[in-house]
Parts: sequence; structure tokens; C-alpha cells
Amino acid sequence: MNTLLKIANALDRFQDRFGKYLYWLALAMVLVGGFNTVVRYTDKFTGMGISSNMYLELQWYLFSVLFLLGSSYTLRHDDHVRVDILYSKLSAKGKAWINVLGTLILLIPFCLLMLWVSWPAVANSWAVMEVSPDPGGLARYPIKTVLLVAFVMMLVQGMSMLFRNVAVLMGSVPVLEGAGFEGVDDSAGGHV
Repeated sequence: MNTLLKIANALDRFQDRFGKYLYWLALAMVLVGGFNTVVRYTDKFTGMGISSNMYLELQWYLFSVLFLLGSSYTLRHDDHVRVDILYSKLSAKGKAWINVLGTLILLIPFCLLMLWVSWPAVANSWAVMEVSPDPGGLARYPIKTVLLVAFVMMLVQGMSMLFRNVAVLMGSVPVLEGAGFEGVDDSAGGHV
């Protein structure tokens, strides 16, 4: 079990580092959106021709990357939307059971399904080096690839969750009550 917890620690550290970079994408998205708005109105009154579909698509791409890649970071910190009817009232082992079952029955199969369904579209996009049909648009194949990366990262985070919750069920890890999933202290690498 210690080996699985060490793997979970490594996966979580990666998610945490990667997630910190995603914060900057939000700023970039706002800046690109603001720039696009300013140049669009500047073009309207000056005729300078600075505006381009590229800025609009770049803003969409940044939002897509932020949303797709941020989902595994959100899952790692248990900040996703949860329909909490009974979960908050359960013991640590009860929460662990729900997390294990949810991961095995819902999360992992969904990620695998999305990888299977997305692969042909991504492969085709790369095969034809797909670009936007709009004048000045961006290439589409890189953003479609983010779909695969996002679901692989979600799957990896799901495995980390699974390892930690199984450790809780086996009694291998002390649990800090009241802290939810994130409060599991595995003693093999500090706070998780």
C-alpha cells in the first residue's frame, strides 16, 4: 500500500504544479479578450485593420484548455460540484466507499469512453492538419489534442484518488476528520 501512496503523492504533486500554471491561462484569456474588444472598436473608428479572428479563437482555445486541463486539478482538490445529500454526514470510511465506487463505476469508465470516442476525431484532425475555416483562424488539431490530454490527466487523478481511498478503507492511513478527501495524511510524503 505504501508504494501506491507514493505513486499517488507523485501524481498529486504533478497536478499541483501543473495547476499553478493554469492560473496564468485565466489571466491570458482575459487579456486576449480585452485586447480583442479594444482593437475591434479601434478598427471600427480608425480602419487600422488590427482585429482578427485569431484573437477570438485564441480566447476560445485558452478557455478550453483552462476548463479541460483544470478539471483534473479541481478533482485533485475536491472542488468539483458534488450533489451532497449524505456525503458530508458520513464518516471518513463512508466517504472513502463513495469515492471508490464513484471512481470505479463513473469516473474511470467515463474517461476511457471519452478517450475512445475522441481519438478518431483527434487523429483525423492531425491527418489533415485541420485549421479553422474562418479567415485568420488558428489550427484546430492542437486544441483537439487537449481533449485526449485532459481525459488522461483526469484518469490519472482518478487513480490517485482510488489509491488514497482504498488506503483509508484498509486502515493504512490516518484520516484527519472534517477535512474530507484532501485531509488524508499518508505519512509517506506529507499533506495530500
